[in-house]
Amino acid sequence: MIKALFTLLVLPLSVLSAWAPPGPDGKYTLTAPGITAKFIPYAASITNLVVPDRNGTLRDVILGYDNATFYPVDPNHPDYGAVPGRYTNRIANHTYAINGTRYYTEENDGNGTLHSGLNGWSRRTWNVSDLTTTSITFTIRDESNSSMGFPGLVLGTVTHSVSNNTWSTRLSAVAVDHDTAIMLTTHPYWNLDSFNNPKTDLIFNHTLSLPFSTRMLGIDKDTQFTGALPDVARGSINDFWSKPKQLGASMSDPAWVGNCGTGSGCSGYNNQWVVDRNASDVTKPVASLSSDYTGIKWDLYTDQSGVVVYSCHWMGGRNQLKQSQLGPATNGFVRANGCVAIEAQD
Repeated sequence: MIKALFTLLVLPLSVLSAWAPPGPDGKYTLTAPGITAKFIPYAASITNLVVPDRNGTLRDVILGYDNATFYPVDPNHPDYGAVPGRYTNRIANHTYAINGTRYYTEENDGNGTLHSGLNGWSRRTWNVSDLTTTSITFTIRDESNSSMGFPGLVLGTVTHSVSNNTWSTRLSAVAVDHDTAIMLTTHPYWNLDSFNNPKTDLIFNHTLSLPFSTRMLGIDKDTQFTGALPDVARGSINDFWSKPKQLGASMSDPAWVGNCGTGSGCSGYNNQWVVDRNASDVTKPVASLSSDYTGIKWDLYTDQSGVVVYSCHWMGGRNQLKQSQLGPATNGFVRANGCVAIEAQD
């Protein structure tokens, strides 16, 4: 079982310094019992997460590229393993207001803004400010309006670490001289079969549980948030709280097509659930994902109040798989519904 711990803080930034270069593959490797993870400074990204399956076979369970130099030039730019910022997810109608002042952000998602536009933190190379065999810290200096519509200097840091069967991420940011919008997350895409299931390269057989998510964020036809917080009915397409279910379990539901945006015909999931839990539940995972094929289970622990689930509807067969993921059911590329991103965020 893999654990992921995700924490977002607002703290002062540590002093930058020079550290050892990455390995021959261009990646920094962290190891602990039952887990190996690799990272690159571009977008402070995790590129590989290798764990044993029930038979002891090592599986790389997240998407990415073997070639570390391809991330900055990837024309598809799916934010593989990245830390989007300074404001992750969507801003409806590319505008927001703080203290009575309205700001306009870059349109890069229809009429909205996704992950702060085309110069967000997931499109920049971070600094390495600390490195051990089990942890790495990246830092970024984000000047005012370097992403359109985000005022003031922000200093950000992310520390990735590994321990027994666990990958932990600790994010922090501080607005130095101006109130501004800040929301961070990590953006790994998962396939717990590592694309080696001979029967399928899709994730419809993965089982998801969201035990504290009886509400979700309402969306319009273009997947922009409306401000509504509708209840999730027991047994509905978006019900992962009453009991765990496979991601493909509701494919025959009339709501499947359009569930994540009727305007685009998005099928499956690209939605955010609210995490409602009591103080006695804060040590429990807010999401669990598992595969019957490999026996691998991933639990997400976080202090954030929401979870986004995206079942990769828009993956159109353009992103090449790693060599270790070229299973018998694949064509060498990630197909639609071949992965799932699960992101903790506010």
